[in-house]
Order: sequence, then structure tokens, then C-alpha cells
Amino acid sequence: MSNEYFEKLAELNAAEVPFAVATVIKITGSVSAKTGAKSIIDGNGETLFGWVGGGCAEEAVREAALESLRDGQTRIVPLDLDDEILGVGMPCGGTMEVYVEPYKPRPELMIIGHGRIAEVLAELAHTVHFSITVNDSGATREAFPLAEHLITSDLDFSKMQVGPQTYVVVVTQHKGDQHSIKKALEGEGPYIGLVASTKRAKLVFEYLLDEGVAPEELKRVHSPAGLDFAGTTPEEIALSIVGEMVAIRRGGSGKSMMELKQVFP
Repeated sequence: MSNEYFEKLAELNAAEVPFAVATVIKITGSVSAKTGAKSIIDGNGETLFGWVGGGCAEEAVREAALESLRDGQTRIVPLDLDDEILGVGMPCGGTMEVYVEPYKPRPELMIIGHGRIAEVLAELAHTVHFSITVNDSGATREAFPLAEHLITSDLDFSKMQVGPQTYVVVVTQHKGDQHSIKKALEGEGPYIGLVASTKRAKLVFEYLLDEGVAPEELKRVHSPAGLDFAGTTPEEIALSIVGEMVAIRRGGSGKSMMELKQVFP
């Protein structure tokens, strides 16, 4: 494999952008590509490196790459290059199988607040491969040794960038909850959690409604945050929140595996 291929992989990983790698794993007949040929496709469907067969295969592989980036699943794409319908009206001949593997950047967990729940949350989320940012004036490196970034200015939202892979948990012990949630809602992150009692959460929602935040937007906020573990300790609460985040990230239901699989009748 060429140095250019590995250099491109390193570049994309450093930039933390999504991409997919397509690899020819099987060919029969008259096919222009060779087994082991690779291409790299970005999140817009553009081929950044390589070639796996030209016009006959390019569009099908591109679509498979985009699907893999959407659902996070690998897939094998069978291509019958004798069938012009699958291609672009170019009779190529033969068959080919292409393995498509998505690569997505690590999701970020942005914790707004400090305290024991926040500390355990950072530890557990790091274990399941989230990068950690903590935004709170009371945050210290001793309390959050695994955090990649600490923002220690009091309620400083200027450095709070909520992208499509940013999960936000607000655990401020009621200090500016409403402002933190409002800022998080400006982004497009898949998860916003508010650690608060039901009474406190209702007060925050009422304030935000009065501020003009749409009810549909407030439905994005998970509060009380976490799955129903009936937990009471900071460790149990943090575990339930990370469980909810992973379920959303992976498209899980959050239900018991025993209930879903029903192994025993």
C-alpha cells in the first residue's frame, strides 16, 4: 500500500472528519480493478484517494459509503458489472465485491459543571471512547485528568462549539442551567442532558419557553438525564447517563437485552 494512502488516513484522522474506506475483496471475469484496490470517500461522497473500478462501480460504492457513514455499519457491496442497470450504461463485464468500512471521529462529551457526578461522567465516557471537554469555573485538572479540554471561565460559552458529534450534559447544580441549555440548543448535537430534579427541569423549561425557545426544540433535552436505573449515588447516576448516550449513539432502544432477545420462552 502506498505512503499516500496512509498519509491521507492520518490527515483525515487528525482533522476528525468522517470518511469511509472501500476495498475490492473479490473479482471475477473482466474487471478493471484489482483485488486489494482501495479508495477513500469523504462524508460528501467525494473520492479523496484511490480507485476501485471506474464508472461501472463508482456510484454504487459511493452510495454504500454514504450509507455506512450514516448508520456506522460496514457492508459488502456485490456488483454485477454485466448488468448495465447497476452502472451508468457502460458494459464492463464480470463481478466484484467491495468491502466498505466507515470511520467516524470520536464523539465529544461536553460537561457543563463540576462535582462528583461530572467527574464520574468524564471517567465513564472516556472509557467508551468519548473525548471530554469540561466547561466550568470550578473544573480542575486534578478532578478531570482525562479531559482533553478545560474551559474554566465562569459560564464562558464563547468556546462552546456544539457540532453534530457533540453530546452535552449540564450538571451545574442549578447555576445558569437555562443559559447552558439554550446555548446547547443552538448546536446540532445528538444529545443534551440536564441533571436536575423534575421540579427544577420544569422551571428551566418554563423559563426557556418564555424566552421564545420552541417547544419542539425543548423536546431535544433529556431531563432528568439518564436511563431508569433507580440509581441514587453519583456513580449510578453517571452510569445511567452514559448508558443513554451510548444507546443514542448506537441506535439502541435502552431496553433489557433479555426482553429484546427472548431466549427463554
